[in-house]
Amino acid sequence: MLLVAGIATAEAQNVTVGLLGGMGKDPEATFKKLHDAGFKACQTGYSDNWTQKDADLLKELQAKYDIKISTLMCLTPNCRWNFTEGPSTIGLVPPLNRVKYLDLHKRAVDFCAMAGIPAMHSHFGFIPEEPTNELYPGFIEVMRDLCQYAKDKGVMIFCETGQETPTTLIRAIQDIGTGNIFVNCDTANLILYGKANPVDAIYQFGPLLKELHIKDGKYPTNPYYLGRETKIPEGDVDFPGVVKALAEIGFEGVMTIECELGGDNSEYIAKTKKYLEDLVKDIYKKHYKK
Repeated sequence: MLLVAGIATAEAQNVTVGLLGGMGKDPEATFKKLHDAGFKACQTGYSDNWTQKDADLLKELQAKYDIKISTLMCLTPNCRWNFTEGPSTIGLVPPLNRVKYLDLHKRAVDFCAMAGIPAMHSHFGFIPEEPTNELYPGFIEVMRDLCQYAKDKGVMIFCETGQETPTTLIRAIQDIGTGNIFVNCDTANLILYGKANPVDAIYQFGPLLKELHIKDGKYPTNPYYLGRETKIPEGDVDFPGVVKALAEIGFEGVMTIECELGGDNSEYIAKTKKYLEDLVKDIYKKHYKK
């Protein structure tokens, strides 16, 4: 399945609001739908069976429908999104299968280069909070290998937030040190994993923040499972505060609505898109009048 995040201009600086969803087996139909709805960019999920032919198709569709693919998402297989199995199954932190999964991410980087996609982004795992943890040096080494590989091909690497505190993620990025690794901040994940307030995290990330996944949720109440996702703005994310923080750090980029609630959410997504675009227009306008 091809995942796509469509982005519509919010007319406030260069901030855009987008949508993450499934494309199915007909990429052109989805690109046409995005184009007809006024979208100008998208995110695409990586499939390991893609070839140069698929890359050429995506380049062709970008040109035909005037839609730019901003990032390629690559996830390791068999991830368990909980606190008990997640640390041993997500990303490149677990040593088991690390070499195989490094190769998977490098193939995703190769596809970025083939298709003209500027960045590859992923959940890289539960980065240890203690830099003296025995898993930390190996993780930094494998990430430095991946990031240098991507840098040599002109591709950026984006780390999605969630499994670690912002401080730990920033430390890891600094220790990797290749200069082409940045942050995709998921506002709800920071809450669902109980790791941070997203408003505070945005200020911490500052210029490292290149894109966002926008969703809402509640903090965990069961220490074995993530918190519960909710519709926007029914959870614990302070979206006016998020947008204000983005304006204050000078963010110009993509805010992509990610909805994993199931069912037909078209009405909710349309309402949320307007809610976010209105926030961006109002808050950025006030900020840049100062």
